[in-house]
Amino acid sequence: MKGIIGIKVGMTQIFDETGAVIPVTVIEAGPCYVTQVKTADADGYNAVQLGFRSVEQRKLSLPERGHLRRVDKNLSVLREFRTSDPGEYSVGDVIQADIFGKGQRVDVVGTTKGRGFAGVIKRYNFHSQPHSHGMTDRIRATGSIGACTWPGRVWKGKKMPGHMGNARKTVQNLLVVEADPERNLLLVRGGVPGPNGALVLIQENRKQ
Repeated sequence: MKGIIGIKVGMTQIFDETGAVIPVTVIEAGPCYVTQVKTADADGYNAVQLGFRSVEQRKLSLPERGHLRRVDKNLSVLREFRTSDPGEYSVGDVIQADIFGKGQRVDVVGTTKGRGFAGVIKRYNFHSQPHSHGMTDRIRATGSIGACTWPGRVWKGKKMPGHMGNARKTVQNLLVVEADPERNLLLVRGGVPGPNGALVLIQENRKQ
């Protein structure tokens, strides 16, 4: 499976040949460096580890510096991508935005925006309680969450107030509208998880 690490730049729109507006997300993809190649014989599975985003050496721990010594780069982000043929890669290879081309389909993995502790109206789009008949402080409350003697408890998975967002999410089958390896940019149709500046993983789509 092909993959690359990137940063979400933001959303914009472009026009196709017919003049139709296409909403796209701009992703700064790469350059990434192959920092380790894992094989089934040595590690139990086949994968390639990529490094991204150069930083000053003082910001890395000693184990991280030792791990990256073979690449001779100071990289702050390391991520793995499973692959069926690890022999295609070798330590030090550079992966750029041209790994994907116009018209390809990709899956984008990111972390959604954190919304903190949220009630059921914001978290699950519940309706509010009636604003009449003496209703005061229960307008945005959950309402009934259980039955009577049976089951005598609240079912697991009940939609209730809680932590909203800040979760890993994958958006599948996004169309690559444009690939610009000179500026390390990928334009994919639609939105991807996370705020601007968030780290995202772009990989080959699983559902062909």
